[in-house]
Amino acid sequence: MTHPIQLHGQSFQMHFSGALFWVEKSMLLISDVHLGKISHFRKYGAAVPQQAIQQNFDTLNTAVKFFKPKVITFIGDLFHSSLNSEWALFEDWVHSITSEMILVSGNHDIISPLKYEALAIKVIPELILDSFILTHHPEERDSLFNFSGHIHPAIKLSGLGRQSVRLPCFYKTESQMILPAFGKFTGNYTLEPSYGCEVFALLGDSVLPVPIKEVKNKPYY
Repeated sequence: MTHPIQLHGQSFQMHFSGALFWVEKSMLLISDVHLGKISHFRKYGAAVPQQAIQQNFDTLNTAVKFFKPKVITFIGDLFHSSLNSEWALFEDWVHSITSEMILVSGNHDIISPLKYEALAIKVIPELILDSFILTHHPEERDSLFNFSGHIHPAIKLSGLGRQSVRLPCFYKTESQMILPAFGKFTGNYTLEPSYGCEVFALLGDSVLPVPIKEVKNKPYY
């Protein structure tokens, strides 16, 4: 269900939902939920089942119930676009959670910060804690380890013959970790392994370290 990792002397747990739990801070990191995206597509005729909307909230509840965090930090793209019917569901969800909430704003977060502040959610452009920096877009910052999202990382695994599967993943380099997209209707971007990277794929209720056989010394973005 989870996979542990040590970073800069701190303990983290990668969860199969795509969330990352920072043990010492009791902080749950979540990226790219894209609430409202399903309703947006349904509005324009896409055949997306109505029940798919609830899946995001069910997954949020699963992660929160498992870790019981003091703080939940969304690393950008919490809501996909402008307000729609899912905002009311989000308000109800927030009222059901006792954790403090922070939103590190992303490129899709165009809803007024006042709407979030009315729900006691702090909206900020980035967050620096100890030797870590949390941003939506991947960044290189001297002496700081970066947690980010935005890319929606996935890894392609090949089997016998022409069999292959593409799985969302946590993608770690020496100086940063990109979290998988948390939302269930977001799409993924397949990354090629870069020099010194580590990849942890999400499969069912497991987080699986992926052996990197071919390493290419080139950037992932």
